[in-house]
Amino acid sequence: MAWDTARTRQLLLDAAVQEYAQHGPVGARMDRIASSAGVNKERIYQYFGNKQQLFGVVLDQELGRLAAAVPLTDALADDLGEYAGRVYDYHAEHPHLVRLMHWEGLQAGDEPVPAEADRTRYYAGKVAALAQAQRRGTVNAAENPAYLLYAVVALTVWWFSVPQIVRMMTAGADADTPAGRRAALVAMVRRIAG
Repeated sequence: MAWDTARTRQLLLDAAVQEYAQHGPVGARMDRIASSAGVNKERIYQYFGNKQQLFGVVLDQELGRLAAAVPLTDALADDLGEYAGRVYDYHAEHPHLVRLMHWEGLQAGDEPVPAEADRTRYYAGKVAALAQAQRRGTVNAAENPAYLLYAVVALTVWWFSVPQIVRMMTAGADADTPAGRRAALVAMVRRIAG
């Protein structure tokens, strides 16, 4: 039977996503990734290199999935609240991505991260989309589009970054449901962007 390299790589990546989200790049173990994937550990090194390189591939894959699922189209740039709501929905369905980003930040600090130049270009495209929306008059032109994008991302992912703080702050609030949180986020971002 022929070896299915693409399938094996994806099995390893899927297992690595969970391992890195749970343990971070330092605490992750290649033997657990291999065992979870049902693949010989040597395949990890063959396909991805070392543990740090694998973490970079995992992040690239997961960020690519987010970008494909929730692109900042002209219509969503014009309704930045709805864009924030869709990003919220994505993170609600894929909570591991925020954890991966936190692990990257904890490890890298101010040092460059894997594919930083590509990721910077990707964010520059989003900033340009917001600048276009400002020129169309659909987004508040008084705000720096880069800082506006940052504020939207921060508001959107913070729900998943510190759920314990959210729980404490919203204790007893009738509207504190996932739908209520999403609605509040969309409304806040619309006010900021308006």
